[in-house]
Amino acid sequence: MPNLGTHNLGGCDNRLVATRRKITDEQRRSRLALRQRLAPSTRTNDVAAITDSVVALHSTDPSTVYLSALARMKHPSIEAVAAALYDERTVVRHHAMRRTLWVFTPTMARWAHAACTTALASAQWKRLVQMVDDSGFADDGAAWVASARAETLAALAAMGTATARQLGKAVPALTEKLHLAAGKSYAATQGAHTRVLLNLGFDGAIVRGRPSGAWNSSEYPWALSERWLPGGIVGAERVNVDVAAAELARGYIAQFGPATTADLQWWAGWTIATTRRALAAIGSVEVDLDGGVGWVLADDDDVDASTKVGSWIAFLPALDPTTMGWKERSWYLDEHGAFGRSLFDRNGNAGPTIWLDGHVVGGWAQRKSGEIAYQLLVDAPKKRLSEIAAEAERLGSLIGDVRVNVRFPAPMQKDLLA
Repeated sequence: MPNLGTHNLGGCDNRLVATRRKITDEQRRSRLALRQRLAPSTRTNDVAAITDSVVALHSTDPSTVYLSALARMKHPSIEAVAAALYDERTVVRHHAMRRTLWVFTPTMARWAHAACTTALASAQWKRLVQMVDDSGFADDGAAWVASARAETLAALAAMGTATARQLGKAVPALTEKLHLAAGKSYAATQGAHTRVLLNLGFDGAIVRGRPSGAWNSSEYPWALSERWLPGGIVGAERVNVDVAAAELARGYIAQFGPATTADLQWWAGWTIATTRRALAAIGSVEVDLDGGVGWVLADDDDVDASTKVGSWIAFLPALDPTTMGWKERSWYLDEHGAFGRSLFDRNGNAGPTIWLDGHVVGGWAQRKSGEIAYQLLVDAPKKRLSEIAAEAERLGSLIGDVRVNVRFPAPMQKDLLA
């Protein structure tokens, strides 16, 4: 609860007025380290717990899931992350916030689906109908989409799991070509299977299974959601969108708070109205920041304040949820957060970063030789330099023979690989 102070209002009766609590940037960096399991004392081998500690792991780049988890594990293991994804299934891939692919625990996936993905799915199916009509290979786009949708689900029910190629053989309609931007200089075609499978994923009807090849592959087979998880992505009962938005906001504010309204709106990809409703629904309270106002949960008594963080180093991958967790990032990036300079590409995608005690101090890349090359943007004490070098070597050993190719490299990665 906020502290209360007594103030005299214009010489009239004294009244009790709420005084906002203050959380400094230094305190935010400590909370970040403890709540998102980057401080050594908080690391765990429980992949589901790691995932919940950042609400969800970015999965646009498949290697990010593994490398984000490894950075937060007490005993890092590629095999343990794969087991959580594909054997134990304590975490699952699904599109949600900002139309991005994430890895969630099943409960959080259901909140995110109802809060973010359901509306997206409806719009994307309507778009596909229009694309079929524009492409001219069917007399009735809506009927073609309904048929392709049903046949694909039936094929997956019969096959168990299947790749896009295998489904194309079982459902010939999926091999049709969609014409994109017809008549434009950038006109192109796309296999219908791409859109149908993507939309079924948006529905929560199907999920991505274990990929072929190395752990950083994105060649996923597909499976029916309800066969992959008890209750599937959607769950036994559909969740009210406002309830889901509140629960998603609660998870975010608990792990990323204090965060601003703009932070939550950007992270979730919501309208300002949805963002404000969600903050009100969870009873969040305002706190003063170093240069603004943020939100924390009402029962956030900051038990982290009495916990010793200690020094820590982390090599985080591209698009790590901590690096990408706030829209307003100067308190951990200083002046190094500009898009198109060093650490971010021009669209705002973060490359691999080096963290030192809550500050981003540099970036890294894996060369073809397997070496982890890195560059620091700030001066660091000699002792910390040796620790950073040791962490780079350790990361290279963990990655092993696999080569991590960053899907959205920032300028620094291009320089390090040149």
